[in-house]
Amino acid sequence: MVPHLVTALTGPINELEQRILESTPVIERWFRLEWMEHTPPFYTSVDVRNAGFKLAPVDTNLYPGGWNHLTPEMLPLAVQAAMAAIEKICPEAKNLLLVPESTTDIFYLSNLAQLQRIFFQAGLNVRLGSLSNDIKAPTKIDLPGGESVTLEPLIRSKRRLGLKHFDPCTILLNNDLSAGAPGILEDLHEQYLLPPLHAGWGVRRKSHHFKAYEEVAKRFGKLLGMDHWLINPMFNQCGEVNFAEDAGLECLRSNTDALLAKIRRKYKEYGINEKPFVVIKADNGTGGMGILTVRDAKDIDNLSPATKERMAQVQAGQTVTDVIIQEGVLTNERVNAAVAEPVVYMMDRYVVGGFYRVHAERGVDENLNAPGSRFVPLAFEQSAQLPQPGVKPGASVPNRFYMYGVIGRLAMLAASYELEATDPEAEVYE
Repeated sequence: MVPHLVTALTGPINELEQRILESTPVIERWFRLEWMEHTPPFYTSVDVRNAGFKLAPVDTNLYPGGWNHLTPEMLPLAVQAAMAAIEKICPEAKNLLLVPESTTDIFYLSNLAQLQRIFFQAGLNVRLGSLSNDIKAPTKIDLPGGESVTLEPLIRSKRRLGLKHFDPCTILLNNDLSAGAPGILEDLHEQYLLPPLHAGWGVRRKSHHFKAYEEVAKRFGKLLGMDHWLINPMFNQCGEVNFAEDAGLECLRSNTDALLAKIRRKYKEYGINEKPFVVIKADNGTGGMGILTVRDAKDIDNLSPATKERMAQVQAGQTVTDVIIQEGVLTNERVNAAVAEPVVYMMDRYVVGGFYRVHAERGVDENLNAPGSRFVPLAFEQSAQLPQPGVKPGASVPNRFYMYGVIGRLAMLAASYELEATDPEAEVYE
């Protein structure tokens, strides 16, 4: 089943699609050369917004959940990509330890079952080691559909991490380390830890990511002879904000005003009759928390106590002090009349699938990663890597998915730049 998409059939997005399709050999060669120089994150998911006049990533996740929303048809791609990724890192690997979030949420645990299935089919023994103090013995949890997962307590020796009678070569985190890296994961010099600890939200910042993405977008725009704004959300950043104490709000107001003015200029240049907006997010934010949509800088003076409280903390109770003010990108996608946005899933350097995040009660300018969202598979009729040249823009689902995959890979490349820049073990040359 291919979702019934309602998208703009005219305007810049189709010119962009046309240019991307015509440039497929150039684009694929460019990516190939980039991956010779840079290591992709182990796995990545990217939220993409299609405004009809602009197509841009708005969030990049380096510890993606939601693998359970990929259809069985997508699994062969994921298995092949997993094989390629493991082969590069540890060709002799036979045991993989998966370290998840500490939650008993059934949907999240179904995501773990899917990851286990992918890596098992890639030829690895996969077991789940929990960071939770509540897991003191192997704990089996039944899932809908007759599946189950078993969480086991981690065992740490001086230099290695494993489980009872299970010594892995590679440890894969599916935990974004919002509260920082626990000591049990540090100083593992004999095992591969993926992603690295500095990819966690204890270190990572959205502003660093989108600065790297802007660099990638500029280079890609130059390659295709196009304005990189069409694929790049502009942003500003504010440090030392405290919503609970009304501190730093002047910085927030002035930076919001400046960014809205820049967006208005771009809208005027392209003849776009929409009201610009920005999305204010915790710079270290995760899980759809700490997000605010603003259309006028004056709105910041009138935030309700409930809004300030919601913005003051993010996942794992982390206090918000830094925020990113990001150009808001409308979504022009609908699935059966409900507002939708595509989420692209990648492993190693390959697009392996994705889905639409759909929310019937949210508007085109709102965050869809919220309670009440549902997921509709991207339902590839053909692989995202098989665009159809010569087909009218907007008329072909594989072409649209190929375009999503290009944007997803640009964000993934930006993440690899970002991780290189924040690697504590990288050599710094003056």
